[in-house]
Amino acid sequence: MKKIYVVGIGPGGQEFMTPQAKKAIEESDTVVGYTVYVDLVKDLTPGKEVLSTAMKQEVDRCKLCLEAALSDKTVAFVCSGDAGVYGMAGIMMQVAEEHPEVEIEIVPGITAACSGAAVLGAPLIHDFAIISLSDLLTPWEKIEKRLALAADADFCIVLYNPKSKKRREYIDKAVDIMSRFKSLDTPCGYVKNIGRYGEEAVICTMKELKENDNIDMFTTVFIGNSGTAVINGKLVTPRGYRNV
Repeated sequence: MKKIYVVGIGPGGQEFMTPQAKKAIEESDTVVGYTVYVDLVKDLTPGKEVLSTAMKQEVDRCKLCLEAALSDKTVAFVCSGDAGVYGMAGIMMQVAEEHPEVEIEIVPGITAACSGAAVLGAPLIHDFAIISLSDLLTPWEKIEKRLALAADADFCIVLYNPKSKKRREYIDKAVDIMSRFKSLDTPCGYVKNIGRYGEEAVICTMKELKENDNIDMFTTVFIGNSGTAVINGKLVTPRGYRNV
């Protein structure tokens, strides 16, 4: 059977994984993924072939999956969050383009926008945009434009990859761009290590996101819209069902 499951495992703990995701891993002969993500599902991999690579070796991981599938193995390619949201679903399909005999099934998972929002309260009840601040694959000029347009349209905004060791100032730049359209007092929040050991949630203002050493690559940042408020310690964006 030539098959690859591209599996979104959610934010981390197995309680956040869907039954479909667990079943796909259990039915697979081989499990492939980034080292950290493979470790998150280690309780489901005894007796299976496990192949992992370090960060920034995405194409290599896809090739490992394809080679295993072509040798008639069923493969589970694990990704954090949702495999189709900044995940590996697209690149896996591209790598396997010349092999239509390999069936690829995408197994959805809970992306950080949803799992992080649940920790903070209800910040995404109205329209929102998700923007990654990583410029490894997207020019920073395009990211700047997306930030400005989303802020100008009064979207709630979720920021993935807000800061890394080499990109310490990117969240600060993003705040500067958004502050042209949003007040620096806009209610915001961020969650570190969603669904994993050391989970931490903080509600703050947009101004307090700048020069914030607590934000890193394992943090998801939430920017409110003009109606977002803090209610009983939770971040809430009204939908407008009724006036309160």
